Amino acid sequence: MSKRILLTGANGGFGKLIVKALVDRGHSVAAAMRGVTGKNKAAADEFQKASVAVVEIDVTDDASVTSGVAAAKKALGGLDVVINNAGTGVLGLQEMFTADDWKRLFDINVFGVQRVNRAVLPEMRSRKSGLLVHMSSLLGRIAIPFYGPYNASKWALEALAENYRVELSGFGVDVVIVEPGGYPTSFINNLLKPGDTSLAAGYGEMAGAAEGFLKGFEGALASNPAQDPVNVATAVADVIDMTPGTRPFRTIVDKMGMGEHIQGYNDQLAAITSGIYNAFGIGGMLTLKQ
Repeated sequence: MSKRILLTGANGGFGKLIVKALVDRGHSVAAAMRGVTGKNKAAADEFQKASVAVVEIDVTDDASVTSGVAAAKKALGGLDVVINNAGTGVLGLQEMFTADDWKRLFDINVFGVQRVNRAVLPEMRSRKSGLLVHMSSLLGRIAIPFYGPYNASKWALEALAENYRVELSGFGVDVVIVEPGGYPTSFINNLLKPGDTSLAAGYGEMAGAAEGFLKGFEGALASNPAQDPVNVATAVADVIDMTPGTRPFRTIVDKMGMGEHIQGYNDQLAAITSGIYNAFGIGGMLTLKQ
């Protein structure tokens, strides 16, 4: 069944691939991005040629989110699914990132998601149907050095989605998380670097370790063609196409050796969550009401 879908951060990373996967399956898509008539005009033009609606949304700006969501609803005749895909990463020693660096990152990766969700949820709750897809990361489940602020932002996103899941289940609104591993996309080219490296000398050889770590990871990606970004787009489309009430809360997409370990962690957390909720008599909140 065709759905009306809004995707943020459509201009890069997984965005373009997800839009293509959804269009190929017959869904109607509104691709949201910044700079529709500016720096991302080429991407916007490409989408429009493929009959994809394009809307301007800067997830760090309340007014932009409100107007962009309204434009998406008008273009598609409403929204059934929202994919919170806009996000940015980091690279560097955690101590070197200033408070302003952290604010910038969280404004996109966490607060931006909250802005979008608040803009779309009243109608979904009223209609008693809808789906929120949160693009997280395996780094939202485990901490890896040199990505500290990003780890923290994705851990926060996971908690945000956990709460939406239970608070919206009674309204028929489904909430899921997709957790990709690392992939060779433009995401790697736009990593936020530390705003204050004045303390780097105190780390000795460790000061330059982040760049070396990234180069090693890029080499590992190059030698593993199975880690194809298309896998993530396919996984997102598969989750959307599932029947409400049958979707897994978390979906891992990884062929680099991390996924199987995190899956056990996710399974254990699900069991713990169910046990605690049932102990408090609120286990029913974990089940989508339709």
